[in-house]
Amino acid sequence: MAFTPSSSQGGSDLDGTGSSDGIVAEINITPLTDVFLVLLIIFMVTSSVLTQMGVNVQLPQSKQASEAAEPGGVIVTVTGQEQIMVNGASVARTHIEDALRLALSRSKDKTIVLEGDRRAVLGTVVEIMDAGKKAGASKFAVATAPEGGPSKAPER
Repeated sequence: MAFTPSSSQGGSDLDGTGSSDGIVAEINITPLTDVFLVLLIIFMVTSSVLTQMGVNVQLPQSKQASEAAEPGGVIVTVTGQEQIMVNGASVARTHIEDALRLALSRSKDKTIVLEGDRRAVLGTVVEIMDAGKKAGASKFAVATAPEGGPSKAPER
């Protein structure tokens, strides 16, 4: 935006003599900065809420449980309410094999790690293992918590 202020002598630079007071050209970035700060705050709040969301699974305890830094492969979680999740995404029982095939195709390690709540029904776990074998899994692992340690599955 450019404005040519009018002078009290009625002169403007229409005649090309350069007697104008000058062009005032200024960009105010304060509103833009305010918008960016508000967007940053919104992003920070929503990202912290999303990272706190997780599945509450009470893993069974085992004396032989080892602490793995980050399990490899595809993680299948079965909650106490028989809800099934593949890598954190909820999956219907009828689509378990398709979801496992897709997840295994994206994974370098063809292992399925079963995280089952201690109240989960064994039949559901066997159903998942059958679907995983059909989908191309080469190995299975069962996630457990060390005896005497926290029995909650790690938040992802």
